[in-house]
Amino acid sequence: MTITNAILLGLLQALGEFLPISSSAHLVLLPYLRGQVYQGVAFDVILHAGTLLAVLLYFWRDWWVLIKQGLTAPKSREGRMLWYLAAATIPAAILGFLFEDLAENTFRSPALIAINLMIFAAVLFWADKKAKAESNPLFDVPFMTVFLIGCAQALALMPGVSRSGITITAALFLGLSRSTSARISFLLSAPIIAGATVLKITQLTPADLNGALLAGFASAFLGAVLVIGWLMKYIKSHTFNVFVYYRWILGAVILAVYFWR
Repeated sequence: MTITNAILLGLLQALGEFLPISSSAHLVLLPYLRGQVYQGVAFDVILHAGTLLAVLLYFWRDWWVLIKQGLTAPKSREGRMLWYLAAATIPAAILGFLFEDLAENTFRSPALIAINLMIFAAVLFWADKKAKAESNPLFDVPFMTVFLIGCAQALALMPGVSRSGITITAALFLGLSRSTSARISFLLSAPIIAGATVLKITQLTPADLNGALLAGFASAFLGAVLVIGWLMKYIKSHTFNVFVYYRWILGAVILAVYFWR
């Protein structure tokens, strides 16, 4: 893989991980549309590690409070939230372990990805119409709400669903504002990405550690920091409709290419 391709994939990962457009779909579809060989799950994991570092650094104040209070005052508002997030990660972790092979093979059909992009975009469109205008204090969100959002996250095993998209959708349906929905989605991303990175990083060999891999990691990290900051400002005064329309158009294009070939 060239460094240019690695940087491009890293930027796609940054955009897709936090915008509700599905990073895994784009990492599969780009090589497909360009007639190239899929770069492999191990490389994708390195890109995910870049976005993991970004979300940890961008929300470092939240993480500092969550971890400190979670360990020293677990019954406090902030302390409880740390354990809420941990519990909400369990459903996706279990299903990811059980259906890893399907996620890496069967679910990566371009036609299935296109259908997922379009269907779950429609669900996000519906949920966005129910969004509350006022912001909900993050640490006041109840356990069951956080847990149900975590359960929805498990659907993102299928490329095209979008991890951020489905968690934001669930949060909106459960009565949270756009900004709080995005914030919980981003915080929930950290443990699940960290778990996948730990499991998959063992597949890398010393030969894999080349300039392209490092370039992909760097572009994913820097791109993710910019994307998170932009999105948190954007949704203060905008809906998610632009992402819905993009997904519908992309899904239609992929289906047209798939049946043409």
